[in-house]
Amino acid sequence: MELASKYNPADVEGKWYQYWLDHKLFSSKPDEREPYTVVIPPPNVTGVLHMGHMLNNTIQDILVRRARMMGKNACWVPGTDHASIATEAKVVNRLAQQGIKKTDLTREEFLKHAWAWTEEHGGIILKQLRKLGASCDWDRTAFTMDEARSKSVIKVFVDLYNKGLIYRGVRMVNWDPKALTALSDEEVIYKEEHSKLYYLRYYVADDDMSGETGAEGEIVHRDAQGRRYAVVATTRPETIMGDTAMCINPADPKNQWLKGKKVIVPLVGRVIPVIEDSYVDIEFGTGCLKVTPAHDVNDYMLGEKYNLPSIDIFNDNGTLSEAAGLYVGMDRFDVRAQIEKDLDAAGLLEKVEAYTNKVGFSERTNVAIEPKLSMQWFLKMQHFADMALPPVMNDELKFYPAKYKNTYRNWLENIKDWCISRQLWWGHRIPAYYLPKGGFVVAETPEQALELAKEKTGDANLKMEDLRQEDDCLDTWFSSWLWPISLFDGINNPGNEEIKYYYPTADLVTGPDIIFFWVARMIMAGYEYMGDMPFRNVYFTGIVRDKIGRKMSKSLGNSPDPLELIEQFGIPYHGISTGKLRRYFSVQNFTDPFRVIKGLGEAKKLVKILHPDVIFSKGGFVSVPVVLAGKSRHVPTIIHESDMTPGLANKISMPSASKICCNFPETIEHLPAGKAVLTGSPIRQELLSGDKYKALEFLHFTQDKPVIMVVGGSLGSVAVNDAVRSVLPELLQSFQVVHLCGKGCLLYTSPSPRD
Repeated sequence: MELASKYNPADVEGKWYQYWLDHKLFSSKPDEREPYTVVIPPPNVTGVLHMGHMLNNTIQDILVRRARMMGKNACWVPGTDHASIATEAKVVNRLAQQGIKKTDLTREEFLKHAWAWTEEHGGIILKQLRKLGASCDWDRTAFTMDEARSKSVIKVFVDLYNKGLIYRGVRMVNWDPKALTALSDEEVIYKEEHSKLYYLRYYVADDDMSGETGAEGEIVHRDAQGRRYAVVATTRPETIMGDTAMCINPADPKNQWLKGKKVIVPLVGRVIPVIEDSYVDIEFGTGCLKVTPAHDVNDYMLGEKYNLPSIDIFNDNGTLSEAAGLYVGMDRFDVRAQIEKDLDAAGLLEKVEAYTNKVGFSERTNVAIEPKLSMQWFLKMQHFADMALPPVMNDELKFYPAKYKNTYRNWLENIKDWCISRQLWWGHRIPAYYLPKGGFVVAETPEQALELAKEKTGDANLKMEDLRQEDDCLDTWFSSWLWPISLFDGINNPGNEEIKYYYPTADLVTGPDIIFFWVARMIMAGYEYMGDMPFRNVYFTGIVRDKIGRKMSKSLGNSPDPLELIEQFGIPYHGISTGKLRRYFSVQNFTDPFRVIKGLGEAKKLVKILHPDVIFSKGGFVSVPVVLAGKSRHVPTIIHESDMTPGLANKISMPSASKICCNFPETIEHLPAGKAVLTGSPIRQELLSGDKYKALEFLHFTQDKPVIMVVGGSLGSVAVNDAVRSVLPELLQSFQVVHLCGKGCLLYTSPSPRD
């Protein structure tokens, strides 16, 4: 067989990965072994593999492969998330390129396009993970909108509604003017912006020139004609058309003269009352606050408290509505630029200052969100927070690093109800059905809804077409929070064999940026529907950054393409620890028959899983069970005896060895007849010579053997570990190396023959 002059990773890795798949080496079914379960954080169907995925999935793969070698029944479940907002945006953009508007289509027609897009792009990242060599149980691949997961979501919604935990109402929400949907608080990213602080003149209405106290600290503003006005500082002058009050702090000496007054909204001409509330920060701006209940969360609370009218001046797309009266149809940011000029021209702009503030942006579309009053569906969260907080704080469920416990606690202790509805078509449609004369019913199926409707209305003649299903979809996270349960059909089929075996899962590996979106909510769902945590440990990875500290991203152009790196350099080989075997095979434990038998069993599992073509042992008690297990599976084994006289561990192993290499001629007399090969020191001489063919011949390896397995557990293994790394450039041209290190040896990799 002619060996290639250069190592080609594609030839080796593709072949062996396919072999693993063909022989179902990653598949898992419940059995008598201890389960080790990991669920993949489902990537969006819109996504492609990036460096963050590489880090996350590599850690998961290491944990899973380690569990297999420990004899556990490892199950790594892959899957993808439907990503409502992101996917719908992709589909809308594609349709736009074809000259088609979403509004031109029926819901059913649009969904056909969405499913077509998902089928075309949804599996890309999973194929990429296969290329990475991920050892997932691919037969278990799931999608958050497949039949089993969809049924689970709808069933949970109905259950929570019937428990009184889901309600519908008009509340202030975060509105995405681009995606045209509400967002949860966790989907808003706050960024620092260099903007302006506008100081506007609110003239006193019907000013009788009374009310001034003359007290120390009082500030009264007058124009050239002596007319009095209050000054309000705002970063959003485009919202003044929605002002329905001005608020001062009753303890603020600057503004005592304004008590009981009414003022005029600049440009608008609307007369609004001056209200008093300690909420106003005396130190910010002038101490006067414009109150716009329809477009600010805090203003909304003031509006509720003082029964103020609410004027919604924005259309869903961020343009000004007819209710604004001015600038109708203009984009909100264009209005901001124009209104500054108009206020100045009208003498209503006191001054403008540079100002740095934090602005909320949509996580998905990266546009500035708009606080907006909207009819939405909400989930009461205090019930879930009360269940989910203690296990984490008591370390029953452990966070690594532990510092994220405080982040988690802060969120749960200040929990707000979750806005779970989205004004989208792509996603799980809310199973609420509106009645002809008002009201609604909630049911898992239209048929069940019709029966409930007849019962609620007392009208036995109602037909299906008399009901109208809610147009809104559920938040994407309302499906992914069930992920560890729904993957094993624990919602639709509670108590089934798989959910009892695989749940709770073992470890979760994820990023800290979704601790609220996903991690916390999975914990909540776990206790609500399984009475137990969804996983035992959560490992939060770091963020992959470039050399100047920026997060790697395709948009910045600072992230290498992982697949190109794999194509160029191949997938790293992995060294693996046999530390568990040391518990059974050591000088202290070797006389214990039970431990020996147990260790042999673990070694047999290890050899069976790895399928090595050759086992190479440096010696030490930890190598004994592997050598014995190798013989039982007819794997050729080479032992290297570096001492003059073999130690006890090698004496036990020698009868099972195919060949025994020794450094000294005197050693041969202590070895079984016909097995000795005098090498001198093959590590220092033959193998490091750089002559690959001589090394192969010397060790009696055939050139078509693809794997060398190196084992060793005592201090002597240090030498062979170093040697293995040294000869990898030559060996990797024809071998896949599986390197098993002794206790304390860390997993290490060599990404290329030239490393």
